[in-house]
Amino acid sequence: MTPQELIGILSVAEKLKCTTRHCDTSTGRRESVAEHSWRLCLFALLVADEFPDTDMNKVIRMCMIHDLGEAFTGDIATFNKTDAHIKTEEDSFSQWVASFPAPQKEEFSALLREMNEMKTPEAMLYKALDKLEAVIQHNESDISTWLPLEYDLQLTYGRENVGFSPYLLKLKEYIDEWTKRKISEEGK
Repeated sequence: MTPQELIGILSVAEKLKCTTRHCDTSTGRRESVAEHSWRLCLFALLVADEFPDTDMNKVIRMCMIHDLGEAFTGDIATFNKTDAHIKTEEDSFSQWVASFPAPQKEEFSALLREMNEMKTPEAMLYKALDKLEAVIQHNESDISTWLPLEYDLQLTYGRENVGFSPYLLKLKEYIDEWTKRKISEEGK
């Protein structure tokens, strides 16, 4: 990869530092997409021992690139995202990756296909962690920033993605209890 190609890719990815998500941080500042992706990678690294038969290097790579399409579209909250939004994001990401030098183009394209197909343990784990990280971040934000629909969404979001793993089911239960405590304490 030439220096120009590298800097060009990094310059597009830099947009994710400036692209904010729907959720606030614990200090009341909007979270960036880059911050979400960074903590998602850390999350995967921290749970690696729970998934000894899973290629965690691949999971971390998936976590790192999963929202790169948002450099072109911005972040759209899950409850507002339509199939058209998803297609635009995927198409933008795929077109960008097609401009990469050969080794990276092949790797990123293969990862994206695997992530979209959701058939491998790695893709399933990345997606489950992605959903759980968003719920954790919402629990860390002030409840005054939640929309009314998020009270239920916090308890349902990601549930369908964790069923393949007893560890993730237990983690989701723990997070749900945290959510319930946060909601019950709101009125106090």
